[in-house]
Amino acid sequence: MNAGERRALRLAVFQYQARDEQPNDRLDRLAAALRNLGREAVDLVVCPELFLSGYNIGSRVAELAEPPDGPFGKGVAGLAREYRTAIVYGYPELDNGRRHNAAVCFDSGGRLIANHRKLRLPNGYEQTHFACGDGLTFCEIAGWKIGVLVCYDIEFPEAVRACALGGAEIVVAPTALKAEWSFVARRMIPTRAFENGVFVVYANYAGQEGEFTYLGESCAIGPDGSELARGGSGEEMLRATLDASLIASARAKLSYLADCGAIPRA
Repeated sequence: MNAGERRALRLAVFQYQARDEQPNDRLDRLAAALRNLGREAVDLVVCPELFLSGYNIGSRVAELAEPPDGPFGKGVAGLAREYRTAIVYGYPELDNGRRHNAAVCFDSGGRLIANHRKLRLPNGYEQTHFACGDGLTFCEIAGWKIGVLVCYDIEFPEAVRACALGGAEIVVAPTALKAEWSFVARRMIPTRAFENGVFVVYANYAGQEGEFTYLGESCAIGPDGSELARGGSGEEMLRATLDASLIASARAKLSYLADCGAIPRA
C-alpha cells in the first residue's frame, strides 16, 4: 500500500503530570485519559519515559522493574484491547537480573510488538541502575513503520537517521526532559524530523518530581519540521493526525536521505 492509499494515523500523546504514585495509580490515570478519548478514537498513544515507575525516584526504580509482560504490561495490554489502540510507554525492564530503561509497544489487539532498550545512558543515576541496549527497534502500526527510541537516544542525529534509513516513517520517543533543557524539545526535535523527512513524536512529563521540574511541551512534529501539536506545562492528552503523503513531499523537496550516502567518511 502506498502513501496515497493509506489512511492517516490518529495519534495521541499522554503528557503525564509527575507525582509520587504507584504503578496501579498510573495505570488508572492512563485508563481515565483513554476513556475521555473514547473507544477506537486513535491508532497510537505514546506515554513518557519510565511511565510505570516515574523517572526521578532513586533506587526505587530497581524495585519496580518488571518484564515487558509483567503486571503493568498486562494492564496496558488490556487497555490497548479495550480502546483498540496501540500504546507505547517507558518502563524499567527486568531481564535475567539485568535492568534496562526500555519502551514497549502493545498493538490494538494487546499483543507485544516492540521492546526498545535505551541505547545510551546520560547520567550516573541511569548508569547505576540500567544497562545499555544494543540495537534499533521497529514495529508496524496501522500500516505505518515506527522506530522506537527513548529520550537521550533521539538527541543523537545518527540514531534518528538510522531509523529513517531502516524505513521508519514515524520515530517515537518517550522522554523525561527537565525544564532546563527546553532547547531539545523546541529546537532539536523539530530538526530531527526535518533532516530525516519523518514524523517525530516526543512524549514528556509535566510538573515536579522531587527536585526535577519537567518542561512538558510534548510534541508531534511533521516531516518538514512543522509543529502538529505542542503541549503546555500541565497534564494533557495531545492529539494529531499524521498524513503519510507529507513524507514523500518533504523528501522530494530536500533529499537528505538519498544524498547522505554520498558524503565521504573520515
